[in-house]
Amino acid sequence: MSQLLSIGLSNEYIQEVSPKLQVILSEYSVFYQNLRGLHWNIQGEKFFELHEKFEELYNEVQIKIDEIAERLLTLGVNPTHRFTDYIKQSSIGETPMITNGIEGVKHLVHGLGILIALQREVLGLAGDHDDEGTGAMMSDNIREHEKLAWMYNAFLS
Repeated sequence: MSQLLSIGLSNEYIQEVSPKLQVILSEYSVFYQNLRGLHWNIQGEKFFELHEKFEELYNEVQIKIDEIAERLLTLGVNPTHRFTDYIKQSSIGETPMITNGIEGVKHLVHGLGILIALQREVLGLAGDHDDEGTGAMMSDNIREHEKLAWMYNAFLS
């Protein structure tokens, strides 16, 4: 019996969901690097607050990157690991050099919106195929990101 059959998911479903997970992995990887840049380069009035928040967030995103890659491996798929591939697949895209806190938070909120939408799509697909492992991961991430989006939008108001 193959590894894929041992977790009860069909090969057809895995072939459908794994490219979507690869895109989410790419989005998170680009988002992570953007957060690092924001953390390093932020200046101005809210420096101390945002410097700390960007670091906190990129540390959380780093964990999510690993979890998504390991979920792909659980599904029998090798995760993408090259930044050239991440950039090609990413809608978030690389941020320019940003030192202004408000502009940085706007880019952060934009990235969260993309991640939420993609994860909702995978959550629905996972639910349709009784893939609790992927669904639970997407659900947890969506809940966390919705709260962050609310908080950062409140900051921008």
